[in-house]
Amino acid sequence: MTSAAPPRPARILVIEDDAVIRSNVAELLSEEGFEVSTADNGEAGIALANARNPELIICDIMLPLKDGYAVLKTVREAPRTAHIPFIFLTAKAERADMRLGMNLGADDYLTKPFSLAELLEAVQTRLRRTEELAKRARAAIEGVHERTEVPPVPGLSAADGVIVLDPAMRVLYEQAARVAVTHINLLILGETGVGKEVLARAVHALSARSKGPFVAINCGALTESLLEAELFGNEKGAFTGALSARVGLLETASSGTLFLDEVGELTLAIQAKLLRVLEERKLLRVGGRAERDVDVRFLAATNRNLEEEVARGRFREDLYYRLNGISLTIPPLSARRSEIAALCRVFLARFCAELGRAETLTLSPECLAILENYAWPGNLRELKNVIQRGIVLCQGNSLLPEHLPTKLVNGGTSSRSSQPAVELGASQGAPGEPHADRREALQRELNDLERKRIQAALEETGGNQSLAAEKLGISRRTLVYRLTALGLPRPRKRV
Repeated sequence: MTSAAPPRPARILVIEDDAVIRSNVAELLSEEGFEVSTADNGEAGIALANARNPELIICDIMLPLKDGYAVLKTVREAPRTAHIPFIFLTAKAERADMRLGMNLGADDYLTKPFSLAELLEAVQTRLRRTEELAKRARAAIEGVHERTEVPPVPGLSAADGVIVLDPAMRVLYEQAARVAVTHINLLILGETGVGKEVLARAVHALSARSKGPFVAINCGALTESLLEAELFGNEKGAFTGALSARVGLLETASSGTLFLDEVGELTLAIQAKLLRVLEERKLLRVGGRAERDVDVRFLAATNRNLEEEVARGRFREDLYYRLNGISLTIPPLSARRSEIAALCRVFLARFCAELGRAETLTLSPECLAILENYAWPGNLRELKNVIQRGIVLCQGNSLLPEHLPTKLVNGGTSSRSSQPAVELGASQGAPGEPHADRREALQRELNDLERKRIQAALEETGGNQSLAAEKLGISRRTLVYRLTALGLPRPRKRV
């Protein structure tokens, strides 16, 4: 195994429409060693959150297109970004505004004008908390690997939580290990959510560039202009609000690896500029005149058939051959059901630790049977979401069928699988009642049950949300999120 890479800088997204504040905050954080992306409106901020998956978001409340509350709500509702710590910037510290933000899941507030020292303290406090949770999750995952004797994945530690048990997946990762030690570009194919970035990180970890940065971006999440600025960077004055020069991801990934997820979504204009970088190993920042050298290995991924896209004129043939030095295809989760049980154990360990539960939940046999027979159209990403949801709903020590989404409990199965579906809950509703109505009725019952549990916990603790969360076995942030999702008012603590 290669030696460990140095810790990478934390990614921070700053969403602020005031160009001076945005520039000053970004400059300070960059000087402190953070990797900073910026947006000047709510819609662009949401897009960058999805594209870059930052470790912290700093967001103004009064923004054009979508205000800060809308940004926070969107971030908290999306499984990919729901966990990201969120700090609000506000010109007035009114209780009503602060209460609304906290109800939506904000972690902290900074009132303008704030000192740079105050900003840095708030940022470091949130990132330390995130790292503490990550350490707990890594320790819990390592424990799962030790107890179950899951074989290690080349290039990754047990703490990464990657499970490769299926014979086809073992062969795939062995091929990836052979590709990793070369300089050839790699194209990773597969359905959405199968783990393309996980494989890309393994390739980077095994490569000669492992001590350099691994930088990932979702090409399908950004508009053309935003993506261009993120990839290539910009010079001061390149466009309205560009008060300082900014390094792009191609430069950030110097001596390391740039992973272009959903590369099939690139516009033809961006494709042409990227092709030039691949061919000449040079780039031109937006608004710049001097070319800069680029030393980056490219890994790309897509769920599209790029050969068909080339034939239809939507993807450049020359770029396709440049990126496709060799291709590896990851099979869907439904084709590797032998991994589901181990994956569930890893996800339970990880998310219980991250959500603040004292002990890792177990998985009941009935629950596992349902999970192993479901279609998983969303693959690993969908499985993660199901496990997270179950942890929030579960008050006991074991995940049960009642904690799963109704579409799983009602016998969802894959057309690609020869295994029979496990039909549970088929008696829900009256005979002849439409299937969708039965699912909706069961979902309402589950929501009502969760409301009653939360209300009972709050009643017993006198409205103290921290104590109620501890009683429910979840974190305070999760409790706040569920109060909002279930339409429950956030109570005031009684004295």
